[in-house]
Amino acid sequence: MTGRTAGSVLSPEDPAPFGLFNAAGTSPFLLIGDHAGSAVPRRLELLGLQPDDLSRHIAIDIGVFGLGQALASRLDAPFLHQVYSRLVIDCNRAPTRPDAIAEVSDGTPIPGNMRLADRARDARIAAIHEPYHAAIAKVLDARRAIGKGTILLSLHSFTPEMNGVARPWDVGILHNLGHVDFAHAIRDVLAEQAELTVGDNVPYVMDDTDYTVPFHAFPRNLVYAEIEVRQDLIGSSYNQNAWAKLLADAALRAAGM
Repeated sequence: MTGRTAGSVLSPEDPAPFGLFNAAGTSPFLLIGDHAGSAVPRRLELLGLQPDDLSRHIAIDIGVFGLGQALASRLDAPFLHQVYSRLVIDCNRAPTRPDAIAEVSDGTPIPGNMRLADRARDARIAAIHEPYHAAIAKVLDARRAIGKGTILLSLHSFTPEMNGVARPWDVGILHNLGHVDFAHAIRDVLAEQAELTVGDNVPYVMDDTDYTVPFHAFPRNLVYAEIEVRQDLIGSSYNQNAWAKLLADAALRAAGM
């Protein structure tokens, strides 16, 4: 499913709404990146923003695309990631939530999202949100069908400062219901690094604002963790590779591998 159908918000020239790196990876890990992309469908004309806005944290989880590929290579895991910007539609929100299509993000108005008609919202859901989550479900269900267990790792990044408040953590591990032991274990392994400040459900809490992990992991009874890395630490390919090594080692130890 590509989401590019008659009447879709996506034109034939636009990319598909998700990417899958290292699809044949054999490890138990599946990596996902809800906010790894910054694309905007041509028909939406950059949502009325300047091109530079699409490289900011309001539009993309900075560093996650490179981190996800590097970590997928180290773990020999698939990395399924969103291609479009969270400003088009946030795939880590239930599609019916008002903040799934933000009118303002960290103080920046998003003109193309203002007073959006239901038909326009539905078009973005059908073209981007639904195919992305269908792709995750397809991979998970295919793995289960052949008896292959899955540890779901959701990769995110966070801005060093929000609303004038500094965020001192290097990395945060998010969790809520279900199999939380793995998330606790990876948190504790990372905390052994004296130079790291490791947060537990910070700078965000996994709650009813989160969609992807609760939607896919909880009903399937999957082991999971959501990992938030501070964006200034993974802004370069060198640092992304360094963090990939750190996270791969921690994930393998936490999983007893």
